[in-house]
Amino acid sequence: MNHKVLKTLEFDKIIARLEEKCLTPLGKKEARLLTPLATVYDVRDAQQETEDALSRIYRYGSFSASGARDIRESLARLRVQASLSMPELLSVAMLLRTAERVKAYGNAANDNGSRKKAVSEAPEEGFRDSLTDYFNALDPASSFYREIDRCILSEEEMADDASSGLLSVRRRMKNAQSKVRDELNRLVVSQGSWLQGHVITMRNGRYCLPVKNEFRGQVPGMIHDESSSGSTVFIEPLAVVKLNNEIRELEIAERKEIEAVLANLSAEAAGREDALRTDLSILSHLDFVFGKAALAKEMNAVRPAFTDNHVLELRQARHPLLDPKTAVPIDVRLGETFDTLIVTGPNTGGKTVSLKTVGLLTLMGQAGLHIPASEGSKLGHFEEVYADIGDEQSIEQSLSTFSSHMKNLTSILRKADEDSLVLLDELCAGTDPEEGANLAIAILKALRARGARSMATTHYSELKLFALTTEGVENASCEFDIGTLSPTYKLLIGIPGKSNAFAISRRLGLDPAIIEEAQRSMDQDSVAFEDVIRDLNDSKRKMDREKSKIGQLKAEANRLRESLSAEEAKTEEKRQKILADARREAQDMLQKAKAQLDETIRAMNRQGKDVRELEQHRTKTREMIQDTLPKDAVKEPVKKASAESKELKPGDKVLVLPLGVQGIVSTAPDARGELYVQVGILRSQFKVSDLEKLEDQNAKDSGKKAPRASASSGEFGKAATISPEINLIGMNQDDASAALEKYLDDAYLSHLKTVRIVHGRGTGALRNAVQRLLKQSVYIKSYRLGTIGEGDSGVTIAEFK
Repeated sequence: MNHKVLKTLEFDKIIARLEEKCLTPLGKKEARLLTPLATVYDVRDAQQETEDALSRIYRYGSFSASGARDIRESLARLRVQASLSMPELLSVAMLLRTAERVKAYGNAANDNGSRKKAVSEAPEEGFRDSLTDYFNALDPASSFYREIDRCILSEEEMADDASSGLLSVRRRMKNAQSKVRDELNRLVVSQGSWLQGHVITMRNGRYCLPVKNEFRGQVPGMIHDESSSGSTVFIEPLAVVKLNNEIRELEIAERKEIEAVLANLSAEAAGREDALRTDLSILSHLDFVFGKAALAKEMNAVRPAFTDNHVLELRQARHPLLDPKTAVPIDVRLGETFDTLIVTGPNTGGKTVSLKTVGLLTLMGQAGLHIPASEGSKLGHFEEVYADIGDEQSIEQSLSTFSSHMKNLTSILRKADEDSLVLLDELCAGTDPEEGANLAIAILKALRARGARSMATTHYSELKLFALTTEGVENASCEFDIGTLSPTYKLLIGIPGKSNAFAISRRLGLDPAIIEEAQRSMDQDSVAFEDVIRDLNDSKRKMDREKSKIGQLKAEANRLRESLSAEEAKTEEKRQKILADARREAQDMLQKAKAQLDETIRAMNRQGKDVRELEQHRTKTREMIQDTLPKDAVKEPVKKASAESKELKPGDKVLVLPLGVQGIVSTAPDARGELYVQVGILRSQFKVSDLEKLEDQNAKDSGKKAPRASASSGEFGKAATISPEINLIGMNQDDASAALEKYLDDAYLSHLKTVRIVHGRGTGALRNAVQRLLKQSVYIKSYRLGTIGEGDSGVTIAEFK
């Protein structure tokens, strides 16, 4: 496909919108490089992928591959057995975590299409689409990325327990640092008058004291720095030189241990290089495919059918770059009964937009994108699309408007063939009308001889007559409302249009006398031809109105017929149910009556039965039959009354009416009629009117009715008050630990799956305290630092068991 037409038809703007829908660097790159595909088979495959992705979005929710960073440079370094840095390994872990999430999304199943299931559930049995193999080929390597997350806390920090050697070195380092601080604190206390301030500072990685310059000889040690004013020197006292040396040695040992951990993790990553490369490729492609689907959803687009004979039929097509609220959809067909379409009509009437719509939707369809049109739209696959649209006048090349068009047309005529779609705007305009019209007809004939499909706009009446008298050439017009003197932007196939120059000029205020003079000067044959066109347009509009009215009446009739059929079916179903219930009740009644009568007959046949006993049998039978008859009255349900203030005292069992759970009264009602009730482990305040006092037996009965409903109601009430996030910034370690411990208790009881703990970056002390507590908590399954978009290393994400 020639690149000029992609810019002329603004395909690049569609690509820009597609790129915005992609979330990964390589997905965006694939979007930028998208062009119309070469074969119809490739187009159909790409369209199928877009359709399947859109279907999954509607069924399972939005898709996201964010986190799949471009790690190709890291993979190249692994190939030469180099060790990766902590940021590189975190990117590998992020890629694998994203692969795990995307694979789970791919395995999502839908229960008969009625609800969205969790992505961790198994897929529907036998379900497959064009994307299934992509999802199945992903290898998340969950244990490996979790090991990376365990060892590396952030891009600049490795966990103490990443290795036993690192843990030992850091413990010795902390002990040495503590000894240095103790010794320096002792010196600060004993020699405070010599110091510039009672502080301990670091210079060149060594602990120093700020000594006044005049006392520099009083403090034996090594001078590492001096203030800009010269009044202060920073001295490392001799008493801590050995300890500082030990710290430096431990720092070197720490770096070696970190390098060893990175080397081990890099070696394992190198063993998974092919799988990582495959995951990256699949995630990037899926991001691209779901980007196409998201764009289709945004544009309310559909998948076009592709024909093998260059037939094009667009139904209710809209230009994708116009506001969908104001864009007027058009119907266009080309290639079946005619191969050339000549569009006429007034300026600003929509001719050029119609031309661009056909061209741009053809390019989008061949690129595997859905098009903004109605179901049933069809496109032909063209090896080339040529367009001469707009004014390409060039002063530098001494090209006038007509010359620039002729240059384009010359190139098009040289290349066009039966696999080409040619779009020509204002064909042969900008020159003598008679010569231009004849030249335009000759060009259209030449394109037809080459087998090309053509669509051209013009104001020449000669081209309208050419279409009327030539088989395979059809007229079309952009409708113009004479009543309002404004275009409707609708495309009418089969009817030539009028330029309506006189009507538009009159509307814009041109002197009527001038307009009348112009009309008198027109050739009578031209006037008659324009009158015929006007009559055709009027007839067409009338037919369209009648057709629309008939369609509405048919739709209403169908709706009423369907509604009536549904009501009849519902009534018949109710009737059959009533009859079945009546038959069943009558059968039961007869069986019971027969059994009782048989018993009575047996009693009469037994000897020794007196009249009174027989009468008792008869009475019993009558009562039994009476009991089986339907009752006329239905008793009103008795509404439970709420408790009174004076009825409740501590220790009473009550039913909490809003929650449907039982509890024990903890306090007597206050003056406002409120008291505290212990519900399980929670103690909450309620109004007396929200409580019902229970007797012991009633409490047992209530507990038998629906224990699960009560429990779940309580859990729901608790969960509704617990935030999935806690902010610890500004707290010291003790306060933060206490607040976090209580929050985790509440969050676990509320059945939250994950929580977000905000501790900030700072020195890392608060973060370490949080992670120590999480590591010791019996509730926590796993935890990790936040990713980009979640708060990075300033937050920790914890997952409950």
